[in-house]
Amino acid sequence: MPDTPAIPPVIFDPVLRQQRRDRAAASFPDSDFLYRHMLEGLLDRLGDVKRDFQDVLVVGCPDSSARDALVAMGKRVTCCDPSARNAAANDGVHAQEDALPFAENSFDLILACGTLDTVNDLPGALVVMRRCLRPDGLLLAAFCGAGSLPVLRATLLEAEGDHASARIHPQIDVRAAGDLLARTGYAMPVADSETLDVRYSSLARLLRDLRGMGAGNILTRRGGPVLRATLGRAATIFAGRAESDGRTRERFATLYLSGWKPDPSQAQPARRGSATVSLAAALEPKR
Repeated sequence: MPDTPAIPPVIFDPVLRQQRRDRAAASFPDSDFLYRHMLEGLLDRLGDVKRDFQDVLVVGCPDSSARDALVAMGKRVTCCDPSARNAAANDGVHAQEDALPFAENSFDLILACGTLDTVNDLPGALVVMRRCLRPDGLLLAAFCGAGSLPVLRATLLEAEGDHASARIHPQIDVRAAGDLLARTGYAMPVADSETLDVRYSSLARLLRDLRGMGAGNILTRRGGPVLRATLGRAATIFAGRAESDGRTRERFATLYLSGWKPDPSQAQPARRGSATVSLAAALEPKR
C-alpha cells in the first residue's frame, strides 16, 4: 500500500491571513518599505539573468508596483494574492500559494514577493509553482526569514515573563530554504539573505508598521491579546534598547530564493573529478 502524503501542520490561520492583508490594503502605502525592498532585490536579480521572460506570474501584489515594473519591460503579467482585495485591485486572481489555479507550463517566470513565510504548506507551494513554470522557467522569491524582528521577540518575551505566548512567526533560514528548493525539484537552487535595519521612535510605531503591511500575528495558537499592562512594559523595554537619539533599531532579514524548472537543455555538472563542465557553466541559464 503506498504511503499517504503527510498533511502539513496548520501553523497559520488562512482566514485571518486573508483578513489581515485585506484590512492592510488601505494603509499599505504608509508601511510599504519592506515590500519595496524585497521587490527591488528581486528585480535586481532578474536583471542579472540574460533571458527574455514573456509570461510572468506575480505572487503577492499588495500594490501595482511589481506589475507596473514588469509591464514596462514588455512582459505579460498575471497577478495573484491570498488577499481578495489585493487581487481585485490588480485585476488578478485570488488564491493561496499552494493551490494556484493555473495550468501546468503556463509561465516563463514566477516572482513571489513577501508571502511565502506564512504559507502552511511551503513545500507544496514550491511544487505547485514549479508545475506552473514552463521547462527552463525561473522562480524568484523573497520573504522574511530567520533573524527578523529580534528586538520585538526579546521585548515581548521579557514583558510577558513566565506567561509568554507565541507572538512571532517561525522563520526559515538560508540553508533550510536552499535544501527545500532542491527537494521540491528545482534545478540550480540558490538561497541568500540580506538584512534591513529600521530605527523606530517607539514600539507603537513598529507595531503600526507590521499591521500596515498585513504582518500581524496569524498563528493558529497565538494565545490571547497582549494585555494593556504587558504592552506598557513592552514599550518601556523597547525604549530602553534605544540608541543615543532615542530610536531603537529593529532588523528585517529577507531570504531570496531562485530555482529553475528542470529542462534537458540546462548545463549539467560532470562526474566528480572529470572537470569537463565548470561550475560557472552549470549555473548559466539557457539563452
